[in-house]
Amino acid sequence: MTVGQLMSRQIRTCRPDDSLNTAARIMWEEDCGCVPVVQESGAEHPRLVGILTDRDVCMAAYTQGKPLSAIAVTSIMQRDLATCVATDPIGVALAVLRTRRLHRLPVVENDAELVGVLSLADIARESKREEAEVDQPAVTTTSVGDTIAVISEARGGSREIVAAG
Repeated sequence: MTVGQLMSRQIRTCRPDDSLNTAARIMWEEDCGCVPVVQESGAEHPRLVGILTDRDVCMAAYTQGKPLSAIAVTSIMQRDLATCVATDPIGVALAVLRTRRLHRLPVVENDAELVGVLSLADIARESKREEAEVDQPAVTTTSVGDTIAVISEARGGSREIVAAG
């Protein structure tokens, strides 16, 4: 099983000069937790320059105390990107997700041309299907569970949960 067999190919993107309001609207409309940031947004395969998550948007709004329309994507987008290619085996993608503690990986080819996004949810759905239908699945629910356990660990020790009220 390869990344290309599971990745989402129809993805919405934003540009570095867009506001966080634009990125948040895309996340809401597409029911997704991240938006790749690209240079040539109209190109068939735009060049990936960053990624923005729903958490990034929330933390920027909280720490900067500005409306989303006043914060540029470029000011908070993640530039140190972990990526994979469509021909990578799913096991390689899982290893990257575990190592970098990520939920999603942009899929690129050539010179960082964005061709898709692979999410941990994509892999989890496939592992469940394979375990029900295949004798020796390429991806197991155990490997997905192990990855979720690693990326869900608190960074820098335990965190105190504070209830709003």
